[in-house]
Amino acid sequence: MVLAEPDLIRPLLVCPRCRSDLESGSGGLRCAAPDCVYHAPPAFPDAAGRPVLVDFEHSVVGRAAVASLASAPHVRRGAEALPAPLRRVVKPPNRVAARNIELLLRALPGPAPTLLVVGGATVGNGVGAVYRDPRVRVIGFDIVTSAVTQFVADAHRIPLRTAGVDAVLVQAVLEHVLDPAQVVAEIHRVLKDDGLVYAETPFLQQVHAGAHDFTRYTASGHRYLFRRFEEIAAGPVSGPGTQLVWSVDHLVRGLTRSAFAGRATRAALCWLRALDRLVPPDFAQDDASALYFLGRRRDREMTEAEIIAYYRGAQVPS
Repeated sequence: MVLAEPDLIRPLLVCPRCRSDLESGSGGLRCAAPDCVYHAPPAFPDAAGRPVLVDFEHSVVGRAAVASLASAPHVRRGAEALPAPLRRVVKPPNRVAARNIELLLRALPGPAPTLLVVGGATVGNGVGAVYRDPRVRVIGFDIVTSAVTQFVADAHRIPLRTAGVDAVLVQAVLEHVLDPAQVVAEIHRVLKDDGLVYAETPFLQQVHAGAHDFTRYTASGHRYLFRRFEEIAAGPVSGPGTQLVWSVDHLVRGLTRSAFAGRATRAALCWLRALDRLVPPDFAQDDASALYFLGRRRDREMTEAEIIAYYRGAQVPS
């Protein structure tokens, strides 16, 4: 696993409030700007040896919550908490992500490109090649610490310099932020010219992560979210068969009041996912469980007329 060294990351870090340089201070890092609230204590504390760079006055996550999350020994989310054999049934390998990550890696420039993982407390399904490529320097952050994160931050205010990284990976994260457009604007800001982004976001999925689940996107809505990017590839991660498995899982949960019963039903009906392969791309676009976007940073913004013309689904007006 190739993670960026602290000496590479430290010069890229900035204050999440005013984006000024950081300096060492009492209790951790602090903003170097004398007029910034984070110049004097309370400075940014360290958790498990990693900087915590959150503008707490403009975040739904407070200091106490970050401190408690940072003390957790290991982050396990969703299906990761299940035994390995059952995990592979409930959450099979994401071959679409693996294919798109290979495209992204081939497009990355230079001998040692930097790739930022937003919400990277765990290695996402199908994106492991990013961490295995000896050429790529991975920088990961999340609101919690883990073995694959180098700092704690809120994605609405990414504490990195403008035009500091070559690529960004944001998988199954944008549904969990209050303002996805602001997060994508931050991704656009931290990317170098012609930098790359790969995103996966739910469309037809039930609520997961409880109170921290806010948003869903159609294919056109997802494309418009990344309207300041040139599209390289986009489409369904998984189709209506997978969406049906999700729905039956949650129907059983509701009827039995048991998450375990829902997961067991999902495992028993895992074969329904194979139906995704039989659905034509235009119908899958309208019924996807989740969608992906692989794009390149640009300054020109997609127009309203262009996003209407972009629609690729099966619902053609008569």
